[in-house]
Amino acid sequence: MKILTGLSFIVILLAGSVSHAADRLNVLLFTADDLHCESLQTYGGKVVGLTPNLDRFAQTGMIFDKAHVNVAICAPCRAVIATGLLSHNSGAMGFIPAKDGLPTIVSVMQAGGYRCGILGKVGHSTPVAGTKWDYVFDQKDLGNGRSPTIYYQRVKTFLDQCKSENKPFYFMVNSHDPHRPYCNPEKLLPGAEMPSKIYKPEDVEVPGFVPDLPGVRQELAMYQNSTRRLDDTFGKVMQALDESGLADKTLVVFMSDNGIAIPFAKCNTWFHATHTPMIFRMPGLTKPGMRDDTHYISPVDLMPTFLELTGVKGPDRLDGRSVLSLLKGQTQEGRDLAFTQIDKKAGGDAVPMRCVQDPKFGYIYNPFSDGKHWYRNNNEGLTMKAMEEAAKDDPKIAARVQLFRYRVPEEFYDLEKDPNCLNNLIDDPKYKAVIAEKRKQLEAWMVKTNDPMLKAFQYRDDRAVVDEVMAATYGKPSAKKPGRKRNKSE
Repeated sequence: MKILTGLSFIVILLAGSVSHAADRLNVLLFTADDLHCESLQTYGGKVVGLTPNLDRFAQTGMIFDKAHVNVAICAPCRAVIATGLLSHNSGAMGFIPAKDGLPTIVSVMQAGGYRCGILGKVGHSTPVAGTKWDYVFDQKDLGNGRSPTIYYQRVKTFLDQCKSENKPFYFMVNSHDPHRPYCNPEKLLPGAEMPSKIYKPEDVEVPGFVPDLPGVRQELAMYQNSTRRLDDTFGKVMQALDESGLADKTLVVFMSDNGIAIPFAKCNTWFHATHTPMIFRMPGLTKPGMRDDTHYISPVDLMPTFLELTGVKGPDRLDGRSVLSLLKGQTQEGRDLAFTQIDKKAGGDAVPMRCVQDPKFGYIYNPFSDGKHWYRNNNEGLTMKAMEEAAKDDPKIAARVQLFRYRVPEEFYDLEKDPNCLNNLIDDPKYKAVIAEKRKQLEAWMVKTNDPMLKAFQYRDDRAVVDEVMAATYGKPSAKKPGRKRNKSE
């Protein structure tokens, strides 16, 4: 681990041992929607000044370089945050609710004396029926989720109410930026504000997993507009927190629910689909300049972390672990691998994927890939349109489009040399031993977490068994090409 500052810290008094909000730690979780991790300079972004507020915030807290979401789709990712359980253990394997009666971060924090508020993405962040937030405003009341000014006003109101009631808070603030539709300055959504800076195609940094084409640059310029407005919103939320006088007793966490919504990212398990910025600022604990470039963490670790830091009693079963020791600058065993998954995407199409990765290598198993299943998601836009047009004359781009549409059952990448996952090495004899090791690691994780795809993986060479397991888990597949109808919820 690379720690750039001292390790002294003050332990916040546990809830339950105190009676006043002034003595208790508040929690503010701010999430971006579909943010490419490397849009932040903090994470290697090359567009200078794209996210100034977030980059300044990162320098005041602890940056985790190896954070990956458990599921790179907004609703199931947020269900993991809400329940502290992996998708197949909560039941929220896609845009479907979790099992009735599960305790959630909201119910347990409320039982511990906390006031719970949420701005934006309410349905996706509330997977258990019966959950009641104390303060709620959704997309239509937030300038389409794209008004920094309204976010500022709503945050101020909530914090004032908490102070008036003398109660600590858990506050989930969800930006709808940079989710599609990307910000076209000539056609703003109703209620949306203009970003503080507008980008042109020549200003764009094109991620290495898509080709540099005019149509791609056109779309990514609008994405960068949305990203700048996300940063504007974050800045206004932090302004409201500072003005409230509660910043020195509030844990702030920033993350994205998945990668950018273009092909080869969101709704998949490739590296850039799941890699997320995750930054913690904890008063009296984290210090400016702290950075962890060693341990893998994920959203499933948030609930146990929040519970340990606040002293609130949680459920007996959680799939993650608290990262408190990491925030202290210590080490933690068992964080040398990242496991990620996809089950169902928007529209209900079952496209299960399982991935294990470490700093050197990534292995992916795609049980849905049978040479016939035609994959599509709602994240293609101008980027895929440009790729399909270029594919007519460019065999390399044609091969990328083919892979995206139909996949292959197994993929293996040398992430040190190829983080963009352009060269599938699954059949390269040079990597036979490493691939075997990764298969064992994935199987062990599937056994440990009761993954319903375990049998499919163990019999991955028997298509009939794989289809049987998929049908039992997700239901019978549609006979037509899935996903053609646009689903706005994704």
